[in-house]
Amino acid sequence: MSEVFRFPADFLWGAATSAYQIEGSPLADGAGPSIWHRFSHTPGLTENGDTGDVACDHYRRYESDVALISKLGLNAYRFSISWSRILPDGTGRVNPKGVDFYSRLVDALLGQGISPNATLYHWDLPAALDDRGGWLNQDIAAWFAEYASVMFDALGDRVPMWSTINEPWVVSDGGYLYGKLAPGHRNLFEGPISSHNLLRAHGLAVQAFRASQRAGSQVGIVVNLEPKYPASDSAEDMAATIRADAYMNRQYLDPLFFGRYPDEMSEIFGEAWPDWPADDMKLIAEPFDFLGVNYYTRSVSRHDVDLPPLRACGVNQPDNLYTETGWEVYPAGLTRVLLWVKERYGDVPLYITENGAAFFDPPQATDDRVDDPLRLAYLRDHLHAASDAMQQGVHLLGYFAWSLLDNFEWSHGYSRRFGIVHVNYETQQRTIKSSGQYYAGVARTNGGALGDRPDFLSRHNPPS
Repeated sequence: MSEVFRFPADFLWGAATSAYQIEGSPLADGAGPSIWHRFSHTPGLTENGDTGDVACDHYRRYESDVALISKLGLNAYRFSISWSRILPDGTGRVNPKGVDFYSRLVDALLGQGISPNATLYHWDLPAALDDRGGWLNQDIAAWFAEYASVMFDALGDRVPMWSTINEPWVVSDGGYLYGKLAPGHRNLFEGPISSHNLLRAHGLAVQAFRASQRAGSQVGIVVNLEPKYPASDSAEDMAATIRADAYMNRQYLDPLFFGRYPDEMSEIFGEAWPDWPADDMKLIAEPFDFLGVNYYTRSVSRHDVDLPPLRACGVNQPDNLYTETGWEVYPAGLTRVLLWVKERYGDVPLYITENGAAFFDPPQATDDRVDDPLRLAYLRDHLHAASDAMQQGVHLLGYFAWSLLDNFEWSHGYSRRFGIVHVNYETQQRTIKSSGQYYAGVARTNGGALGDRPDFLSRHNPPS
């Protein structure tokens, strides 16, 4: 077997979830409804009419789930907080029972030696704020900072790692431009406005974090990055690839690090792209401590005039493996995108905050086993890709598998399973999959059990 790269002694080995996807009991103990509660209860918007009403019942089973994280040998857990559990109306009155739930969760994690990594916003906006315009209302940045301050005051003495927003691109693209996700809008002009306000909210939340003066704690933001490859060397496909990269990747990172949007954004959106105030751009570029990168796949881009505003489409690669979400398995893209962040934005402290795959698993475990060799191979190959990036100088500090549990996969409902732990949705029985057993071994040995480097990476990784 080839020599194994050793991860740093303080490397974080974790798993990730989000509130609406696993908690269930969305209106319990004084919580207000979120846009995802509304969306999933609207007929025809989710597969099989699935909702998050029960999900993984984590709201009631969190103690046993924390014990499961400990059993896996993980030293970190990334979860999100439901804004409407804390502030049922989005602003104003604080719901003490909502705060208490997350306080108990954090204490349970710390009691098992697991470092809490809290995300303030993972897509479940309070419905009361959606009624006031949601991410289209300029005031939402201040509303978010108010909520963030409540959480920093409540948990800041025990949570060392905070993320403000999870995947602003998905919130804007799915929720306001194409309508496949909550709140389900389809409006060209709303895409840029929602993205901009998400970034403004992040900036104000970072300011609130600094004002809270939490020694030893860090704050960052989580973006989903997808390297773009041209389908051919034609000028049209090359230009489409540049637009796709600007829209998904640089639209969020350039403002955060450079205080400006990519030039391509005005070309993409035309008259729907506003002139942004300089004060807004300064706020968005408020310095933060780390960047979370969610990586699942790459995209091969082709020019397509019939797909405005981007005028680009993804092209499947017939010889490659695809997951049940239709995403190509391409580990080399993870190395590429981590190196790209370093090259473009500097030596940024990075965490892989999500990485995982949806492959078929049976509804029930057999003899307390769920074998998922494709997911195991996905994790192995992407961990090798991460180690390759580290050996080329990327400042990577941790890895969080998506997801700890099978869960409510948004508009797909329960039809897609990402968990390293299987959930029988009828009984709520948890079973560690073979991928989970493998990942536990890697975590316990700090990479020693990673195994051989796959030939795939040798063929596809970019040169150092």
